[in-house]
Amino acid sequence: MENQNNTNTSEIVEFKLPKMGESITEGTILNWLVDEGETFNEGDILVEVGTDKVDNEVPAPFSGILIEKKYQPKDVVEIGEIIATLEETSEQSPKKDQGTSTSEDQTEKPTQSKQLPKAPKASQKPKEIPQTWTPSDRHNNFYSPLVEQIAKDYHISYEELARIPASGANDRLRKSDIFKYIKAGRPAQFAQPASSQPQGFQLPDLKFDLGKGERIEMDRMRQMIADHMVYSKHVSPHVTAYVEADMTNLVNWRNDNKEKFQNKTGEKLSFTPLFIQAVTKAIQDFPKINSSLGDNHIIVKDHINIGMATALPSGNLIVPVIKNTDKKDLETLAKEVNSFAAKARDNKLNNDETKGGTFTISNVGTFGSLMGTPIINQPEAAILATGIIKKRAEVIEEDDEDKIEIRSMMYLSLSFDHRIVDGFLAGSFLRRIADYLEDN
Repeated sequence: MENQNNTNTSEIVEFKLPKMGESITEGTILNWLVDEGETFNEGDILVEVGTDKVDNEVPAPFSGILIEKKYQPKDVVEIGEIIATLEETSEQSPKKDQGTSTSEDQTEKPTQSKQLPKAPKASQKPKEIPQTWTPSDRHNNFYSPLVEQIAKDYHISYEELARIPASGANDRLRKSDIFKYIKAGRPAQFAQPASSQPQGFQLPDLKFDLGKGERIEMDRMRQMIADHMVYSKHVSPHVTAYVEADMTNLVNWRNDNKEKFQNKTGEKLSFTPLFIQAVTKAIQDFPKINSSLGDNHIIVKDHINIGMATALPSGNLIVPVIKNTDKKDLETLAKEVNSFAAKARDNKLNNDETKGGTFTISNVGTFGSLMGTPIINQPEAAILATGIIKKRAEVIEEDDEDKIEIRSMMYLSLSFDHRIVDGFLAGSFLRRIADYLEDN
């Protein structure tokens, strides 16, 4: 007689996009690793999803068959949306009252006979919004906190919000309206009013000759970098200040100690953790530089999290963040710098490791640049660029006499948001960083 406890059963499961980090509200489908009709085992990677700057692999919660994909690569999906239906195959358990519980981020498991709702196809072409638009009769400019947060996350200004068609009661802009607009590629992002009377500056419709050659499609990360850079230059009046630092003492100290440091700690000692230490001390002296701008107020952060701009093998840029640098010694900073650099090269950084920065350092000297004019990493108030350390003949004053010596010199440049930081604060902060580097 066949054992009833070993009877194979199956049930259909709605597979939802799981939570992928604090404040993450959506992801972009990058690649499906399992096709419809294919089987998979528990723990196999079903889909790759991109969120912000970090890519994530989503594993299968059980063994089964992929029945239907609800979204395709390049589709943008909200967290919690059903992205596929799966058929789970398992042996029937003799103890039905001991079902397995799942976390709130895992998928629900309805019975096989239950009719599953069809998720909307994100690839469905939304209604186009003309590049030349006529202001509508909608005068309801009240936006819910949720809509304002979405607009902030996507760097959408109030002017652009006013261009989005609203479907809510009393012409209220709804969450679905703004997501539909985002999925359409924000076609009215740079649209200008169709008016016979010019109102302020308008983007000229110039017909540039782009030339001929190979066309290379921008990948998702490059598109995001482009959006962030344009947004930063649009919202922040950038000003850049420069100083020159005599790095001779620091270079000699590092050369004398890097081998001993590595033997003691197992970590290589680059200049980056030394720069982070100097910047952290200067921020403690000038805390207002460690701030961001709210509606009508300045938020001076009560923590110091330093982002280190890191180039990827693809040529793109990512900014891992070292948290609470004021509470870490040189050994800990060096360990985290080396770990993040290795993770960036291998594309293994997670969302939390690229979030929460309050100030950013970009070491353009790594590429041989003498100096740079970096773009502020929003919503921070400033960003520091460190140039190449170069030996030069310098005039040194000693005992009231001038003499020429070979010194290791480096330019530092600070781009700052002039809405928050004035020239005196920026110059004093930048000079203080140089002083800490010179006094090593």
